[in-house]
Amino acid sequence: MFGFRFVKFQPSEYVMKVKNGKVQRQGVGLSFYYYEPTTSVVVLPVSSVDVPFMFEEITADYQTVTVQGQLSYRIMDYSKITQSLNYTYNLRKNQYMSDDPHKLDQRVITIAKVLTKKYLEQLPLKEAIQSSERLASNMKREVAQHEELEKLGVELMNLSILAILPNKETMRALEAQAREEILKQADEALYVRRNASIEQERRVKENELNTEIAVETKKQQIRETQLQAERSVKQKQNEMEQEQLQFNTAMEERKQQLIELTIANQNAEADAKAYEIAAVMNSLQHVQPNVLQAMANMGMNSDKLIALAFQELAENAGKIGQLNISPDLLQGLMAPAEGRGKGGATR
Repeated sequence: MFGFRFVKFQPSEYVMKVKNGKVQRQGVGLSFYYYEPTTSVVVLPVSSVDVPFMFEEITADYQTVTVQGQLSYRIMDYSKITQSLNYTYNLRKNQYMSDDPHKLDQRVITIAKVLTKKYLEQLPLKEAIQSSERLASNMKREVAQHEELEKLGVELMNLSILAILPNKETMRALEAQAREEILKQADEALYVRRNASIEQERRVKENELNTEIAVETKKQQIRETQLQAERSVKQKQNEMEQEQLQFNTAMEERKQQLIELTIANQNAEADAKAYEIAAVMNSLQHVQPNVLQAMANMGMNSDKLIALAFQELAENAGKIGQLNISPDLLQGLMAPAEGRGKGGATR
């Protein structure tokens, strides 16, 4: 009525009531009466603003990439921003009277784009694609310290890079290259695995051969030890045989000496007997044979005397004309011998 109106704002809005170029009231979520012809209202958002962005940049190797991300900011100094941008609000139409509030988003994005361009033009494509975290960290730090945001009284709250993507043709080429690299790595892995298997098999064979060599070496050592032992035994046996041979030789030499001594003694005895016989024969050289025979028959028993008698008869058989020996004579000659035999047996 008569140009006076009442207005109420939300707690998420910072309001400045300006009259005749001077701020009469300001604060969050105000409500007041105002006179429409002479009053202007400035409304600024209190909460943070999320702004998505997407733009293309060129890498160090002249490849185009698309950077997608989002940043969040909020107005910290309301006096500074109202000096650069027009946030006057039309209460009748419930809208801003200029496009400046929407230009703030573009200004912040422009700052982020400039810094992104500065960063990406120093990186090759492959490294740029994989540097989203590093790019976000660097951009957040540099955007927060940017001079223009300080003049506007704006604070950067967060900045994140969702993706850095090349164009489709480049992506397919990278995919092909990566696929070939993966296949190459797979082939190399297969080659390495086969080589490892061959190397392992070689080691197994080598270990088996080394084991066989060690076994044969041990067998050789055992055989050499056995031969050495046998040699020692043979040497001992040879020494014993040599000692036995020397002993036998000494015994044979002693036997030979004994035999020679025995022969010498026998020769001496024979010489003595020969000398004795020669002396006897010399003494009997002039004795008559009959006397010698008689002397030989002395002490001879009757049987031998009878035998000698018959022998003389046989020698003189040519001189004897006839000789009769009756059985009674033979029995009588033999009887004394039998009687002597019986008598000897009886005794």
